[in-house]
Amino acid sequence: MKTVFDRHVDPRLIDRALADSAFGSMWLDELGEARPRYPALAAPRRCDLLVVGGGYTGLWTALHAAQQDPAASIVLLESERIGWAASGRNGGFVDASLTHGTANGRARWPDELAELEALGRENLDGMGEEIRRLGIDAEWERTGMLSVAVEPHQVDWLREAAEAGEGRFLERPEVLAQLSSPTYLAGLFNPDTCALVNPAKLAVGLARACAEAGVAIYEHSPATAVRSAGPDIHVSAAGHDVIAQRVVLATNVFPSLLRRNRLHTVPVYDYVLATEPLSAAQLERIGWAGRQGVGDSGNQFHYYRLSADNRILWGGYDAVYHFGRRVAPAYEHRPRSYRRLAAHFFLTFPQLSDVRFAHRWAGAIDTNTRFCAHWGTAHGGRVAYVNGFTGLGVGAARFAADVCLDLVAGRQTERTRLEMVRTRPLPFPPEPLASVGIQATRWSLDRADHRSGRRNAVLKVLDRLGLGFDS
Repeated sequence: MKTVFDRHVDPRLIDRALADSAFGSMWLDELGEARPRYPALAAPRRCDLLVVGGGYTGLWTALHAAQQDPAASIVLLESERIGWAASGRNGGFVDASLTHGTANGRARWPDELAELEALGRENLDGMGEEIRRLGIDAEWERTGMLSVAVEPHQVDWLREAAEAGEGRFLERPEVLAQLSSPTYLAGLFNPDTCALVNPAKLAVGLARACAEAGVAIYEHSPATAVRSAGPDIHVSAAGHDVIAQRVVLATNVFPSLLRRNRLHTVPVYDYVLATEPLSAAQLERIGWAGRQGVGDSGNQFHYYRLSADNRILWGGYDAVYHFGRRVAPAYEHRPRSYRRLAAHFFLTFPQLSDVRFAHRWAGAIDTNTRFCAHWGTAHGGRVAYVNGFTGLGVGAARFAADVCLDLVAGRQTERTRLEMVRTRPLPFPPEPLASVGIQATRWSLDRADHRSGRRNAVLKVLDRLGLGFDS
């Protein structure tokens, strides 16, 4: 059977809408020359704590370490520039969930779910307060999250979620009063579990706060190896060694410096469009006065939001894995995905047929088999790492950073006692099995969307094994 997103859209409309779009992140383009620069590592260094990776996890780790011990010497290494990768390309959804949603958390850690959800809300509240206290102009908005049903079977899913306490169920007239689309059949609104942020401004603001707290930040300084040498950890970077007592590896989707961790995540490419700023008249056609974050309820889903200047960021649906686990700029150039996203935008908002897209871009998401972060230590506990956020790292990275600091300090805390923190997901198999399995799973998820949500034998086996694939 066909879904709402299989309907025909005039290709000339798509051509016109995409014709003048710039390739690159809207968020980074907005920063322009205001984006600060930091020097490259030019000599060997010693420090108390070394953080590898200048994304959200690395920045929160370095910042909180400096706050905990202002006298500590802390170094942060970034292989490119602050905000270059996921932290400058994501949708800016800050979700309270640490487990990639309640259903995933309940399936994996039912005895801890209440604690994990409380910790997630505490993290979200704390993040907003800390951004305010640090004076970071990140365009933080506590908007809440609107989930919409665009197929009849999804209405039942949202009702069940509401009955489980995940939000307030909205009948079709109620959801259309919040945001008008002919595709919407029902909705679920939770005002407390989501905030929106300008992700690139958050990254550069955190970097500024780190530097002001005494953290030494080095850009264009890729780390290539880690080894123990007596009581110290040596990390090779940019032709020099950084010698540290403790190390946190926050390399996200990029290959881990620890061989043991390399099969635990795969890079999945996500594609995004952003419109020109909408006029007041265009906005009036669809409503959206509450500026909520929005996501539809398919296995292959879209996420969308308004920026501070009323652009619509529209992403998701395609989640593409490439053979060999590589992260490569060439994978970001995928006209088929951008055209599909544009078609789905106009199916959702046909009243915005005069809107044009200003930006198109892509980025790699680090995905593991349990859909949310996993931690570990190495070198006698002196090295900690975290990976696998699976698209919900904007908020969870702050919590993950605190877990990493607990781990390298050897502290027993509420966080480190969690089963979620103490256990690791099953690894993906090596190639070619990884590619075969992931592509079969993606095909099966698409089939489920076309069969009223019914899962085939592949998905049922993965469900029983606690494995899967998500964007």
